[in-house]
Amino acid sequence: MGNSVPDLDAVGIKADPDLADQFRREVASLLGRNNLNFPGAQPVSFSTRHLTELQREDYYVCEKTDGIRCLMYFARGEPDSDTPEIHYLIDRKNDYRYVPGLHFPLPDDDTFQRFHVDTLVDGELVNDTYEDGTQQLKYLVFDCLVLDGQSLMHRTLDKRLAYFKEKVLKPYNALYDRFPEEKQHRIFAVEDKSTQFSYGIEMMFRDIIPKVKKIHGNDGLIFTCRSTPYRIGTDEHILKWKPPSENTIDFRMRLEFPLLEPDSDDEAEGVTEPYYDYDALPIFHLFVMLNSNEYRPFGEMYVSPEEWENMKALQQPLDDAIVECAQDEQGRWRFHRIRDDKADANHISTVEKVLESIQDRVTEEDLIRVAPAIKTAWKKRQAQMSERGRPGSTAQVNGSNGVKRKFED
Repeated sequence: MGNSVPDLDAVGIKADPDLADQFRREVASLLGRNNLNFPGAQPVSFSTRHLTELQREDYYVCEKTDGIRCLMYFARGEPDSDTPEIHYLIDRKNDYRYVPGLHFPLPDDDTFQRFHVDTLVDGELVNDTYEDGTQQLKYLVFDCLVLDGQSLMHRTLDKRLAYFKEKVLKPYNALYDRFPEEKQHRIFAVEDKSTQFSYGIEMMFRDIIPKVKKIHGNDGLIFTCRSTPYRIGTDEHILKWKPPSENTIDFRMRLEFPLLEPDSDDEAEGVTEPYYDYDALPIFHLFVMLNSNEYRPFGEMYVSPEEWENMKALQQPLDDAIVECAQDEQGRWRFHRIRDDKADANHISTVEKVLESIQDRVTEEDLIRVAPAIKTAWKKRQAQMSERGRPGSTAQVNGSNGVKRKFED
């Protein structure tokens, strides 16, 4: 698991249920929805058919970090108090954690006093470890849903990111350029996630992934469609590619220990009823979710005696835990890690999709092989758009095209 996965409780203070409920209502209202559940988009697993999808539409690609997915809500505090702006991380369990000391000034304010509120960004918290052993917690932003009360969800991804960089990140960086001594007081640094055009796959594998693997771990790639709106819940236009060995499922695990009949020694000690042998290697039953609190048996996890000792050494509750598993060459489910950041196993629909992508393996070589065709199709679409004279046809991910126009349009 490495040191890359941060401990959310060490980063922020969890809001009590009433306060969290109030924030969920505020966020739902900002997003124009009645539903109070987790407001993030969820990717689908990559399968062979997506190789044509990448040629049909403009996609951006970024590395999939081994961190914790969180949205960040820039909320309104008490106007005349010490905390007129407050910031909360929203994890996948839809818990809200207050992070003290964050400040995001508005653009073109030399005093750095005015700040963003009613803003919601999407990103992940990662722990970067450098060669000298020092660590830096970072929040990497890969999307922006609402900015200063204005929904950006219907905008294209490049526009959403450009707004975030221009309006939020630039003034934030300017603040710390002016007051570098303040950097040491930050709980985490905020950056945007490095994003490439989808045909830059070979560079991702050759340059970017080896670099980030050393710093914060990597478990694949995320492809996000440029032209589709931000979609809460499962988004068929966000594709999660993992190396075949990393295609995992989160199961609910239940342990079954052997039941022993009392022998003469037990009876001498007054034990007359059958009892569980907690020293033995249990059967590791795996379950997937059908509905809330309703599970279906899926199979068993193979665990060697040595792995069992390692699992016990984690000093975490194992029975009823959510465990991330991958299939080995023999098709056996093997333990990867405990997912204590998740409240539930994967839903059967997710499991079926992951199984499809395990059977339908798309390798690194497959992706690199199709990259030239993706590039050709992209350039062709771009040329057609330019001919039609459509504005914004060549909006860059890393540029600020499209931001100069009035924010409200």
